Amino acid sequence: MIDTHCHLTFPQYSGRVEAVLQAAAKRGVVGAITVSTTTANAADCLALARRFHNVWCSAGVHPLHSDEPADWPAMLAVAHDERCVAFGELGLDKHYDHPPLDVQRRILGEQLNAISSSGLDLPIIVHCREAFDELLPTFRASGLAGSRFVFHCFTGGPDEARAVLDLGAMISYTGIVTFRNARSIQDAAKITPGDRLMIETDAPFLTPEPHRKIYPNEPQYAADTARFVAQLRGEPWGDFHDAINANSARFFRIPLEACT
Repeated sequence: MIDTHCHLTFPQYSGRVEAVLQAAAKRGVVGAITVSTTTANAADCLALARRFHNVWCSAGVHPLHSDEPADWPAMLAVAHDERCVAFGELGLDKHYDHPPLDVQRRILGEQLNAISSSGLDLPIIVHCREAFDELLPTFRASGLAGSRFVFHCFTGGPDEARAVLDLGAMISYTGIVTFRNARSIQDAAKITPGDRLMIETDAPFLTPEPHRKIYPNEPQYAADTARFVAQLRGEPWGDFHDAINANSARFFRIPLEACT
């Protein structure tokens, strides 16, 4: 399997990305997508993806970085590279009061416009925190196909999951789903169709059980989240494993054999 969402350009991995990838491979996590948080960071993500054959990247602005300079032509330049497999992560975060929501909304609108005009059909990674009610209609109004979106680090319950699935989007689960107090997220994972589900770490954050006290999180621990969700859903590991690999390869257009 691959870790479909992590942040390998963050300082927690400085000088040790190769070791992190080797540790992941030993546990069957043979590749990773390192996700952009600013348009400047997108270039760093691309440089890392060019360095390692089993790393890919995205290009976009995280809502919590909406108050930082955004260079849309630079973002699109990264997006046109073959090592870039997605836009994002983009969206809204209503959990924090900074950056202000009006700034987040403006950057989200500019970003969606840039994506629409890019001529690229890349998938779109969504950051949605306490914002389903606003993001879903925003995406519908954008004219972008709902099937292009993946709601990463899903933290809603079954009702939110159904709304996301009605949009046509994918749902991706992190280590949060393994936490004891995450019953509603677990219930959402149970009802997510097998062809609409992916697994990620969001490393360096959200290390899953039984490694929760370990920081930073690493791609290797995507294996623990995957096995937990398979057991939660009552599915044989082999069947679940095949399904998430097929979903990741199809959605991000990454041939898994390229990881070996």
